Amino acid sequence: MQLNTINRLASLGSVTLLRKTPLPPKQPLLLAVLLAALLADFCPAFAQTTVADLPDAPQPHSQNDEVITLRNTPRHLLKDQEAIWTSPAHLNESNVLGPALLVIGTTVAITTDHQVMTSSKLQNASLNSRSSTASNGLEGGFIAAPVIIYALGAIHHDEHATETGILGGEAILDSIAVNEVAKIIALRERPTVDNARGKFFQTSVGFNSSFPSNHSIIAWSSAAVIASEYKGPLTQITAYGLAAGVSISRILARQHFPSDVLVGSAVGWMIGRYVVHRHHHSY
Repeated sequence: MQLNTINRLASLGSVTLLRKTPLPPKQPLLLAVLLAALLADFCPAFAQTTVADLPDAPQPHSQNDEVITLRNTPRHLLKDQEAIWTSPAHLNESNVLGPALLVIGTTVAITTDHQVMTSSKLQNASLNSRSSTASNGLEGGFIAAPVIIYALGAIHHDEHATETGILGGEAILDSIAVNEVAKIIALRERPTVDNARGKFFQTSVGFNSSFPSNHSIIAWSSAAVIASEYKGPLTQITAYGLAAGVSISRILARQHFPSDVLVGSAVGWMIGRYVVHRHHHSY
């Protein structure tokens, strides 16, 4: 009875926070929203000291699984990168649909990028500035979230939380590595250059390539790990909702084209899901 009461209070508190708290472009408040949702999932593990007393607590992982630690993360990162870059060679009839839809969607988005970014609705310096600040704050929250979740897990001896923190950081590093290579290859001009024509393969771009969106890939890789590890509906809605906010705000800030954020979001989500599928334990 006590545990059920705690869970209901935690869930109601999280919902109340989401309804009443505005989302200003300040990292601490944005991060608090995400953590409030996560606490609804953490409460069953933190409410008691004995796992056996909790019918809904994560079960011990298989003895055959490798324990996820900070020490073995560099080795996992190397294996992740190998799997990511060789994944096209493993496409077949059973798994080609997703990548094919992404290619089609990206192609369509590229054809409309110029029209969207030259719309009068986006020619608003105040809107652009506020959106840029919001996206930076949200991105910072998604980078900080795995660190805070790991710290909470370490403090409360919760292996599920520490694993989530480590895998979240791993997914972010994997995503950054992939994104930087893609940027160097694409060499796309930013929307603020040459009347938002978004031309690719422009050597003058240097390391400031627009394609794909770094903010989006970081946010969606981190969100995918959190949402995959903690499947509560409030966590899912909050994680993916804030990630979508990052993607949308990058367009409103005129920092990226729609196709930039589409690819960044999709690839980030796929990398986050892959990292969890490849490394997580069954809790």
